[in-house]
Amino acid sequence: MKIMLVEDEEMLSAIVAKGLRKVGYAVDTVFNGEEALEYYQINEYDIIVLDLNIPKIDGLDVLRTIRKKDIDTKILILSARAKIDERILGLDEGANDYLIKPFDFGELEARIRNLLRRNFSVISATIMLGSFMIDTNAKKVICNNEALNLTRKEYNIFEYLILNKNRIVSAEQLVEHIWDSEFNPFSNALRYHIHTLKKKLSDFSDKEVIKTIRGQGYIIEDVQ
Repeated sequence: MKIMLVEDEEMLSAIVAKGLRKVGYAVDTVFNGEEALEYYQINEYDIIVLDLNIPKIDGLDVLRTIRKKDIDTKILILSARAKIDERILGLDEGANDYLIKPFDFGELEARIRNLLRRNFSVISATIMLGSFMIDTNAKKVICNNEALNLTRKEYNIFEYLILNKNRIVSAEQLVEHIWDSEFNPFSNALRYHIHTLKKKLSDFSDKEVIKTIRGQGYIIEDVQ
């Protein structure tokens, strides 16, 4: 999943971005409100983690601007503004969650996971597909009590297709949600990861788990 991290403290931004990337998220980092709105206009994000005390355009104004045209993108405020009336204001303006600095990274990650599940109307952290069990907390896929040896990108592709089950997901959508803004559009990375993922899944299932729809994209359908 793809996250925009809006944080003007560069050291904190680097630490949080590194932690999120380590657990499998694609992260774009921006350092002021003006840049945040520019990135929002040209990219599609699953979650925006937004500091309020940022230069050029205040975080609350960034939130208001996005909410005028977009009620779906999940926004988590991460701020030192800790007074109850400030937290209420942030939530009333459209934030989906509010975490006060200083914070524990584990709690931030858990709140992000919770918001992502809400994005796809998924209640449980565990998703079943036939004999496959996808643990979205541990970022693991298990079949017949054996964990599949998936790379981070393979897992992320599989999870995104599972969360969009029975819908065709285009290559462009996968790239938008799995890679950050530095992805080379001329790369064959997506095709390569889809190929290796399909091969690994075929070792555990005699059915085609991920179907390629020529000219449209990829789909995972319910297992009958």
